[in-house]
Amino acid sequence: MNDDLTKLILDRAGGARPVCLYGYDLDLLAEHVERVVATLPERCRMFYAMKANSSEPVLRTLAPLVAGFEVASGGEVAKARAVDERIPFIFGGPAKTEHDIAAALTHRVARFHVESELELHRISAAAGRAGRVADVLLRVNLTGPFPIATLAMAGRPTQFGIDEERLPEAVRTARRLPHLRLVGFHLHSVSNNLSAAAHLDMLELYRRRVTGWEREFGLACEVVNFGGGIGVNYADLAEQFDWPSFARGLGELVGRSFPAHWQEIDFECGRFLVAGCGSYAAEVLDVKRNHGEAYVILRGGTHHFRLPVSWQHSHPFTVVPVDRWPLPSPRPEVRDEPVTVVGELCTPKDVLARGVVVPRVRAGDVLLFSHAGAYGWEISHHDFLSHPHPDHVFLGEVPRCSRTTARMGSDPKGGENRCLGSTGSSVPSFGMTRYGW
Repeated sequence: MNDDLTKLILDRAGGARPVCLYGYDLDLLAEHVERVVATLPERCRMFYAMKANSSEPVLRTLAPLVAGFEVASGGEVAKARAVDERIPFIFGGPAKTEHDIAAALTHRVARFHVESELELHRISAAAGRAGRVADVLLRVNLTGPFPIATLAMAGRPTQFGIDEERLPEAVRTARRLPHLRLVGFHLHSVSNNLSAAAHLDMLELYRRRVTGWEREFGLACEVVNFGGGIGVNYADLAEQFDWPSFARGLGELVGRSFPAHWQEIDFECGRFLVAGCGSYAAEVLDVKRNHGEAYVILRGGTHHFRLPVSWQHSHPFTVVPVDRWPLPSPRPEVRDEPVTVVGELCTPKDVLARGVVVPRVRAGDVLLFSHAGAYGWEISHHDFLSHPHPDHVFLGEVPRCSRTTARMGSDPKGGENRCLGSTGSSVPSFGMTRYGW
C-alpha cells in the first residue's frame, strides 16, 4: 500500500465530493516488471498485453522494460505509438478490420497473430497495397487438456484461433499468399492460471505440438509465442503464482528441449504485470440492512471496476477508517459481521464483494480495493447512469509520466488524471486491516 495514496485518500475523505479514484504506483510497477524480465532465460522475451491497462503513464513506465506491446485494435496501435514511435508491437485479436491491419502496417507492426484463414487473405491484401510482406504467426486452438484456470481460451469451442484440425489448410494458405511470411505459431490456451508447475507442463505440451508441426509441414519456426495466462490470486493474495520457480523451470526447458532455431520465445502478459500496481478507492455513502443482510453502499461500483462481477468473486479490500463525520446525524456502521459491498447503480448486479466479515465499517470510511491495476477501468461500462468518472492518480517518479501531464487534463465526466511525483517524505501508518479472502 502506497503511503502517499493513503494520505491523499484521508485528505479528501469527508469533503463535499466523496472519494472515488484509481491510484497507480508506478515505482512499484517498474520494480515488479524489472524483476520479472530480469529472470527470463535467453531467447525469451516479455511483451505487455495492453488490453489489461492502456493508460499512458503505465505504458510509458513499461516501454523501457518490456520487449514491446501486444495490441488487439487500431486504437491500441495508436496508443502504443503515442508513447513510443519505435517500440515493437505485435497484433492479436479475433476480429481485425482492414483499417486496423492497414494502420498496423503503417506503424511498422512486427507480427500479426492470425486467427482464421480469411484473416490471412485480408492481411496479405493489405500488405500488398502497402508494398510490404507481413510476418505472421498462426494462432492455434489446441485440443486439451489444459490447467484449471479462470478462463479457457482453447481446448473447447471458442472464437479464438484456428481449429487444430484446420491447421494444415491454414499453413498451406499462409505459404501460398504472396505478401505473407509464416514465421511460427501462437498458442494461448488459458487465462489466470495460478500454478507455475502446471504452466510449465503446458509449455512442454506446446513444445511437443510445435515441433510435431515443424516435422509435418517441413517448417523451422523463427518465433513461437506462448501467450500470457499467468494469473493473480484474488482469493488469497499471499499465495500468488510462483514466478521465480517458473523462470527456473523455463530456463531448464529452453536449455534442454526447445529447438535452437527458435530465435524468439515470446510471452505476452498483462494482468500478472500490472494488477498489483493499482488500487480502487471508494467512499462509503451508506450502511444499512435489508432482510437481515448488511449492505455497504459506495460512491462507485462495477461501472468503474467491473472485474469482480465479471469473474464472480469478492474482491479483496481494506477499510480506511475516516474519523471526520460532517453530518449532524447518527453515523451508521456494522461491526464483526458479514457485509455485501455494492455500488451506486440501479441494479442488484452491482456487487464488488459479498459475505465478507469486517470488524468495523462506517458511512464516511473509504474502501480500498487492491490489485485493481488490470482489467478494472478498462473493461467497465463507464457511463451507465451517467455518474461522474473516478479520478486517476499516478504516483511515482515524475520523469516517468511528466511528458503526459499537460495532455491528460480532466475527464469531461468529472474524473481527474494526475501524475504525482514521490515526495520522499515519511507518511505515518493509518492502521488499516485487509479483508476479502
